Order: sequence, then C-alpha cells, then structure tokens
Amino acid sequence: MINRISLPLKIGLGFGLLGLILTVVGIVRGNVPNNPASIAVALLIGGGVWFVVSWAVAGAAVDVENDLAESSDGSSPNHG
Repeated sequence: MINRISLPLKIGLGFGLLGLILTVVGIVRGNVPNNPASIAVALLIGGGVWFVVSWAVAGAAVDVENDLAESSDGSSPNHG
C-alpha cells in the first residue's frame, strides 16, 4: 500500500509526523496550557501546518520536474 501513495503525500506525512513529535515535546516541556482543548489545537496546528506546507512544496517540485521532463522530450509545441 505504501508504494501507491504519491511522493508529495509521503513527504507531507513524514513532516506532519515530525511536527506532531515536536509539538508533543513542547507540551511535555510545559509550553502549552494543560487543558485538552489547548493540547488538541497545538497538535492540530503543529502536525497540520507541517503536513500542508511540506506537501505543497513537494507537490510543486514534482510538477516542475514533470514539466521539465516533458519539455526535454521534445513533446512541447514551443520546442525548436
């Protein structure tokens, strides 16, 4: 199943997990108020933002690489 997931999604999930781990470290160190709502919001923001940003950057990079590969094949109408 892991082979069926796109590269940008894999990257997003990896960085989202890293964001969650760093958020948990911050919670343990006492940087988040000790109530369930604050902890939930911190986890959502920490993991969610890292996921979305890294997924978007990786997706854009893959799109650029695909466009460059198509243009180097000579299939572009503007080519030569």
